[in-house]
Amino acid sequence: MVGSSIELQVDVTEAAGLGERLHTAVTVVAPDAADLVEPPVICFAWPGGGYSRRYFTFDMPGATGGGEAGWHAARGWIFVACDHLYVGDSGSPTDPAALTYENLAAANRATVDGVLALLAAGELGDLPPIADPVTLGIGQSMGGCLLVVQQGQHATFDGIGVLGYSGSHTVLWYPPGITPASVPYRLRGSKAVTVRAVDEVRAVQHAAPDGELPPTAPGFHYDDVPRDVVIADMVDYPTRQGKVPPWGSATIPPCATTMLTPGAVAPEAASITVPVFLGVGERDVCPDPWSEPKAYKRATDITVYVCPRMSHMHNFAGTRERFWSRLHAWGRGVATTSA
Repeated sequence: MVGSSIELQVDVTEAAGLGERLHTAVTVVAPDAADLVEPPVICFAWPGGGYSRRYFTFDMPGATGGGEAGWHAARGWIFVACDHLYVGDSGSPTDPAALTYENLAAANRATVDGVLALLAAGELGDLPPIADPVTLGIGQSMGGCLLVVQQGQHATFDGIGVLGYSGSHTVLWYPPGITPASVPYRLRGSKAVTVRAVDEVRAVQHAAPDGELPPTAPGFHYDDVPRDVVIADMVDYPTRQGKVPPWGSATIPPCATTMLTPGAVAPEAASITVPVFLGVGERDVCPDPWSEPKAYKRATDITVYVCPRMSHMHNFAGTRERFWSRLHAWGRGVATTSA
């Protein structure tokens, strides 16, 4: 069972390297000490653009248990939901356009180090000291992009789950008959990236008339997701007309506008050697999920899972527990081979 949920701020000033004090916000969801799996598994999770760490902890209408974080914690994992810099409750640099894949990934690595240090010292809730855990990283959409960069550059985890992001070319799903919006391809680190990232996200979404859903909505939410939830999430995404839902973030790192460029994380993806779980919905941003392993040329253990009746925002889908169960089984396999 879930024993505790702890809110933390982790100082990432040095790692971010922007010359100002910055922190990241995390939520640690843990089981009772007696229910920890052996070897201990700690799963760190990052959200996509327009979403916060609460994407992993919120409950859909009629559900209880603390979302995905609570689901995994109830099965013995320590689950750490994290906000990137300039997302949710994390710190915002004076110039958000100064954020790059590199300093975001470095800050996320520092977040991991900070939480692991507290766990090793036995300073988180009633948990015993945990000095040598199996560590997993998962990231959805933008979180998956930055996770690939983090693992490629810092080799942080024993295994990573890239969820709803393509290591080759991320492409938004549109319903048949809708002409996809033109996406400006910009090179990573481009000087053209500005704080107008939110405006560009709206444009790519085919900004809908006031109060209406954009045509990309079915690619984000499958047909059985309650309409009021879809409206709260997708009308005027990502700012949601100033009514940001609990799982949302009104701010997105401007460099996210380059994440739809082909090959945006190709160098890092090709250097990863740990087990990789590639999880997508049947409507998602990977046009050919079965070709995705080609991006991870040095990884010898790659799992591809396409979850039925699921769109890009996996944790809203009626089949979400099926997805979580498959991810959890993969994580158990990583723990077995890493121990």
